[in-house]
Amino acid sequence: MRATDFLKNSAQGDWDAVTDHPFCKELANGTLPLDKMRWYLVQDYKFIDEFVRLLATAIAHAPTLADGVPMAQFLGLVTSTENTYFLRSFAALEVSQQEQNVSAAPATRAFQDLMTKARTSGRYEQMLAVLIVAEWSYLTWANRYKTYSADLPFWYSEWIDLHTGEGFENVVAHLRNQLDDVWERLDDHQQSKAATMFQGALSCERAFFDAAFANK
Repeated sequence: MRATDFLKNSAQGDWDAVTDHPFCKELANGTLPLDKMRWYLVQDYKFIDEFVRLLATAIAHAPTLADGVPMAQFLGLVTSTENTYFLRSFAALEVSQQEQNVSAAPATRAFQDLMTKARTSGRYEQMLAVLIVAEWSYLTWANRYKTYSADLPFWYSEWIDLHTGEGFENVVAHLRNQLDDVWERLDDHQQSKAATMFQGALSCERAFFDAAFANK
């Protein structure tokens, strides 16, 4: 069994809760209340800074240039196309600068802290574990809904588009392959630390979706 499949299976409850969350279902069919989408976007945008730092650090720790290039290309997309999506959505949904500048919610801070911990660990496998959860779980739920209604507003539809398609599938496959490749060279303690990061990231994802869906 692949290491990444083993890690997913070891946290199947959280994985299923994240990838089949009612928040995602309502987003995809356009019934998610706009206030919930605004809260989600504001809080999710607060991840970008730490996510970019984590991804950049993982690139720096990649064993070879060939290992780092796909992640570097993905970093370019996050800081361009995805960043622009957030800004366009804020404008379309009339999210003021003051609303964008609210403090990070507890669920947001928990994920920020985990990304910081992975980034500062100096361990490639720990960085990969968090990155894989963030991207693989999104690919999984978004693939459920990639055939959506043509009249779905862009702040819903483009969020699905950003997390589906061959390009994004290749990013997830590359991240998984990187962790699968290094896994057998890790000792038991290192594998345990990486597994803890993977499970912690899934728990954070679940808590974040729960917070967004409960927001009123």
